[in-house]
Amino acid sequence: MSAVDIVSNIANVQARIAAAELAAHRPRGSVCLLAVSKTKPASLVRAAAAAGLRAFGENYLQEGVDKISALSDLDLVWHFIGPIQSNKTRPIAEHFDWVHSVDREKIARRLSEQRPLDRPPLNICLQVNISQEATKAGLHPDEVGAVAETIAGLPNLVLRGLMAIPAPATTLAAQRQPLAALRELQAKLALKHPTMDTLSMGMSGDLEAAIAEGSTMVRVGTDIFGARS
Repeated sequence: MSAVDIVSNIANVQARIAAAELAAHRPRGSVCLLAVSKTKPASLVRAAAAAGLRAFGENYLQEGVDKISALSDLDLVWHFIGPIQSNKTRPIAEHFDWVHSVDREKIARRLSEQRPLDRPPLNICLQVNISQEATKAGLHPDEVGAVAETIAGLPNLVLRGLMAIPAPATTLAAQRQPLAALRELQAKLALKHPTMDTLSMGMSGDLEAAIAEGSTMVRVGTDIFGARS
């Protein structure tokens, strides 16, 4: 994968986002592109940044921390989107700007306690198991309200929204069903927690469905950086 390929891929993804925004009668630029850079070298992230991207998502802690250090000369926003072990919260709290995968109060409390006081509050999305799959991480939809209440009271976190990875579906209607459920849950919670302005949903395969259902942030890796190495 070359820098030229990266630029072309980003343009293609941005065109898809723009077309989906138009089809959903949403303002141009209302959806943020989060480039998922897991397993990709810092050099490709640098190329993507040169092409105008600013937000990058990492699943693996040490790999992400290494990239943040290597690219510290750039003004980037780093999102942790992978599973969180309780013994790994400190480096996440110290290095990242956003965390999308909080699904336990214990994790939230540790992130708040370990967030350096010289950094802005950590932006938090709650991961919801919106398709209620037995093998997938995330809060049951009925649990989200209580955890949101806890996070809203923690001093070094800001509750920004919800994240989900729905079960795969082959039709647009089937893709939209769980995404609509997440949107409705978000809207209900935002009445009580006005900082909740983010719906992190949609990836390469269901980007259009997610934008149709109100996604504000789509997470795209393969369509930008190529297949996982």
